[in-house]
Amino acid sequence: MDRKVRVVQYGCGKMGKYLMRYAMEKGAELVGAFDMNPAIIGKDVCEIIGNDYPPQGITITAAADADAVLGELKPDVCIVATRSTVAEIADIYRICAKHGINAISTCEESLYPWNSSPALTAELDQLAKEGGCTLTGVGYCDLYWGTMVTNFMGAQQKVTKIYGSSWYNVEDYGIALAEGHGAGLTIEEFNKTIGAYNDYSSDEIKKAVESGEYVPSYMWNQNGWLCSKLGLHITSQVQKCIPTTWPTDLYSSTLGFTVKAGDATGMRAVVITETEEGITLETECVGKVYAPEEYDINTWTLYGEPDSTLICEKPATVELTCANIINRIPQLIDAPNGYVTTDKFPYNIYCVRPLNEYVTTK
Repeated sequence: MDRKVRVVQYGCGKMGKYLMRYAMEKGAELVGAFDMNPAIIGKDVCEIIGNDYPPQGITITAAADADAVLGELKPDVCIVATRSTVAEIADIYRICAKHGINAISTCEESLYPWNSSPALTAELDQLAKEGGCTLTGVGYCDLYWGTMVTNFMGAQQKVTKIYGSSWYNVEDYGIALAEGHGAGLTIEEFNKTIGAYNDYSSDEIKKAVESGEYVPSYMWNQNGWLCSKLGLHITSQVQKCIPTTWPTDLYSSTLGFTVKAGDATGMRAVVITETEEGITLETECVGKVYAPEEYDINTWTLYGEPDSTLICEKPATVELTCANIINRIPQLIDAPNGYVTTDKFPYNIYCVRPLNEYVTTK
């Protein structure tokens, strides 16, 4: 591409401030920004980015005006950093598809929604094909739960089981994620809501997930992504959500209140997937309000010949999420039209040069 990649930011909260700066530092041109928060609408994006970032002449526009404004701007890419389910970001994806704008999101489910919201994903896929653009979901999980694992397997003679565990602080991602993990609920409330499906069979939970009755954990989508990338055929998949607790009170700045001792600080969600090829995937994500001594950790173990383990302690999860998205932008622009998940993309790379220099087909 012989010009800068033109991007807009949809959602200017905790993730948006990194995404806007990272995009511009990678040579993209920020041409617009949107948010629902009246406290920041009308502000220059530099006030959100912070650290004395120079004024950009780009003011934050109300999200309600996105359809009209995007239709005029016609950017190459819309970066969506708002909510955690595809249903919650579907409207902005529909708007992007209508105007032929490629869209990429931090939405955790959007990484691989084919196994959790198949009907909605098929609708968005068709709209994107009609609009001549690509929709996808990316983030920390795309690499640290995805391509890092499948690349790691390239050194194995045999794999019989993939075990993964990832911890993250819900304080870093906003209220939608914290509430989705049950942070602040009593144990009774947690078990009646988030944990109510723990005893469902594979067929029962699949039906509940695909009907929209139950929103699964991120590892539900991640296991689907891994199986698709590896060419594995799923025979069963179940999930259990277990509340995490702490013996003393913990204040949550995201929730705006103190989680009482013994109440749910978040959850440990375990997904077990069996495949025709004999490889079992057992993965868990542990999202919670951290105690002072807790920290992010990412662990993957491959059982087989040999047994191998990767451990990443204290990853900068927010920054890695945002950087991974920005480095994926050239591949997003080059991808086929439709809802194309990143298991169909090439492996991600670090963009040394401006993003437009990596765009080859459009």
